[in-house]
Amino acid sequence: MATEKTLNDLFLDTLKDIYYAEKQILKALPKMARAAQSEEGKAGFLQHRDETQAHVERLEQVFAMIGKPARGKTCEAIQGIIAEADEIMDEFKGTVADAGLISSAQAVEHYEIARYGTLIAWAKQLGFKEAVPLLQATLAEEEATDKKLTQIAESSANVKGKRAA
Repeated sequence: MATEKTLNDLFLDTLKDIYYAEKQILKALPKMARAAQSEEGKAGFLQHRDETQAHVERLEQVFAMIGKPARGKTCEAIQGIIAEADEIMDEFKGTVADAGLISSAQAVEHYEIARYGTLIAWAKQLGFKEAVPLLQATLAEEEATDKKLTQIAESSANVKGKRAA
């Protein structure tokens, strides 16, 4: 009989999931920056790429803290969200492209916000005290990026997209 999995196993599994997701996002962001029509959008995606690199490094520190190798586990959710972004980049050009890209980027952010929130709660419960501030720093950046994307969407991308319709 297989041994019953613990919260510790679930924490590690989720850590591998978000590690994989962050690495996939790192690959997708330059492509999204190239597809963005506005300078603001391009700059935003490139800035988030740099932040995402820091997220990967923080996750590697968390893996080290719990004595596990930093290894990803295929995350179907992020693959689906990125595939959707690719579809939008292929199908929607011109001014409406940025609205679509922002929508995809926010789907990514919301997924990450959910994952980091969960990891923080579990890290506290499992006594991984040193991991908590690392995970919280990333969560704060993901939330800030989400807010920034909303501002860009409301101030320009959605408006320009509507005008072109």
